[in-house]
Amino acid sequence: MQRQWTLHIVLGAVTLWLVSCIALAAEPLDRETLEPYIVPPMSLGERINDEGVWQLLNSGGAEAGFVFETEPMAPLPGFSGAPINVLVVLDLEARFLDVKLISHNEPIFVSGLGQAPFHKFFEQYRGHSITESLVVGTPYGAGTDGSALVYLDGVTKATASVRIAHESVLAATLKVAREKMSGVSTGPPAYPDLTYDEPLDWEDLVRQGLVTRHRVSNAEINAEFAGTIWADDDPEARDNPDGTFLDLWVVDIGPPSIARAVLSPGSLAELKGFMGISTSDEPILVIETARHGLVTDEFIRNTSPDLISAEQGGFPIALRDADIYIELNDALPDELHDGAALILRTDRRLGFDPTAEWTLRIKALREHGMFKPEIGSASVDITHSTDARFFKRLEAVKPTPAWVDALRNRAADLIILAVFLVGLIALLGLSLNRLAGHRYFTPIRLGILAFVIGFVGWWGQGQLSIVTPLGVIRTVAEGGSLAFLLYDPFSLVIWAVTILGFVLWGRGLFCGWLCPFGAMQEFAHHLARLLRIRQIDVPDAWDDRLKWIKYAVLFALVAIMFTAPARLDKAIEVEPFKTAVTTFFVREWYYVAYAVGLLVLSMVVFKGFCRYICPLGAVMAIGGLIRTRKWIDRRAECGSPCQLCRVKCAYGAIKKTGEIQYSECFQCLDCVTIHDDPKQCVPLIVAARNGRRLHKVAAQ
Repeated sequence: MQRQWTLHIVLGAVTLWLVSCIALAAEPLDRETLEPYIVPPMSLGERINDEGVWQLLNSGGAEAGFVFETEPMAPLPGFSGAPINVLVVLDLEARFLDVKLISHNEPIFVSGLGQAPFHKFFEQYRGHSITESLVVGTPYGAGTDGSALVYLDGVTKATASVRIAHESVLAATLKVAREKMSGVSTGPPAYPDLTYDEPLDWEDLVRQGLVTRHRVSNAEINAEFAGTIWADDDPEARDNPDGTFLDLWVVDIGPPSIARAVLSPGSLAELKGFMGISTSDEPILVIETARHGLVTDEFIRNTSPDLISAEQGGFPIALRDADIYIELNDALPDELHDGAALILRTDRRLGFDPTAEWTLRIKALREHGMFKPEIGSASVDITHSTDARFFKRLEAVKPTPAWVDALRNRAADLIILAVFLVGLIALLGLSLNRLAGHRYFTPIRLGILAFVIGFVGWWGQGQLSIVTPLGVIRTVAEGGSLAFLLYDPFSLVIWAVTILGFVLWGRGLFCGWLCPFGAMQEFAHHLARLLRIRQIDVPDAWDDRLKWIKYAVLFALVAIMFTAPARLDKAIEVEPFKTAVTTFFVREWYYVAYAVGLLVLSMVVFKGFCRYICPLGAVMAIGGLIRTRKWIDRRAECGSPCQLCRVKCAYGAIKKTGEIQYSECFQCLDCVTIHDDPKQCVPLIVAARNGRRLHKVAAQ
């Protein structure tokens, strides 16, 4: 026993040393690695920060977006403990042009389900925008019409890994959008309230500041060019300084009440048709009644006007001609009817807020010289905003945390699992001895184990694995968050009960009752008995030696995780759980042969894998050190002279002294059955015989 404690302490110390001394940092990939991921005619531009964000260039060499990895900016650990690294290609309007998987160590995809489902999941992002509320899963409640959420299909048996990947993509993309695309709104924009109706006329609009008018005299524009070579290049402004150079009117006609007061019925109907199609565009009417005008002779309809630009909050606003026929309401002043009018549109999704102050900038041009004249310009700024009563703003939809969605997705399974676990703990904790002595104990136990294989294993995918402890160790070493455990609530519940079992019984609760592959081995053993297959009796000396293999395997996996993490995925295949439970034995032939071979081994060596090889079993044995009691009753005669329990223990968990080795006890209850059975327990039989003799003597 002392020897086992010593080894456990040594293993724990070595693990802690590795955790404290080794930390891995993700370095952004270089140009040579990233370029093959970019599809022509797009190309990779310059790297613009230390976190691996690159320019995306279009075929003309102009900036068209950004390219970045998720790992450097959002290194959320997956179930292997390593982040899932995804390449995101984003355009300047925060739309996903492409999302591709670069690297990961998620065991379920490495060789279980294969890589194809994981790659296919990321294809769903294309065309969506970061302004949308993207979630993984299926909608809840009645109907989804009008929902602000966009659902992405997950991957069966790998939902937890997919959710972690999704959170990584969103976290990294939002960071880039906020830092590099500050003009892009990452929240819901304000939009005209089509149900709001208020009787308004032109005078009301002017009085309430819903129309902005800005006048610039010739003298004022001359002052802008004073001291330049263009100072005398506008004779009309020079000859008539008091004349009007620019008389500009600006009004947001997105709200129906305002548009009705400004436009004729025909133009109003055309505007409604336009907004019915371009639902995210805000229409702005500008009218110029002086001599400047609004566009140059080169202007083409439905494009950005060459003399007009805008900004809000220090960031540019993209304006384009809406190409709508403009006829003003008859009630408007005659001077407006005689002016130049243009309806511009801007996309609210790109950050434009019509209720906040924004600036319209008009460019005034002058030419100097006759042959190839030099062009000079000056800007005139007009600020405008529209009262918020005309607009609605969707409340920011905050998708529920991924772990909450995971709970909802598995609510029914979790209820069934909880009922089963509560019943099992109550059965073992309150009436363990009665259960062990039940005449139908073996059928009851096999029934429970069958449920564990079918529901906990194959249906619920609740087979615990060494992957989780290794992922926790790596995450702690790198200072990451353990939140990834919440993405698989089904397994997390089993882990919680297993840890409770450490305190009450040691490793026995999980290894003896809750491990699907362990249950398969037990059924293999019973099948061998029915077939009368001869069992191999491992000598005690070899049994003691072989039990140390699992600790060596555990230590090797921990070492590989830190020294050669790329090899860990294959090394973890020492566990057959993925083959036997996750994929139902549908894998490459050599994995299936290995898993089946271990079951065949169990037919001749009782639970040989669990006892000698299983690294998770080593973790369970170490965890069992927090056991608070010796729950298996012993008598003074146990071990000397009686050896029945030790001989009957298929796990070899009882010493010759009669002492229970709880680190090797799988809670099969065979020894409890013998201990309480007056027909099997030798001390009880001897005591009964002595009692009968005393009774006879007394009778004589």
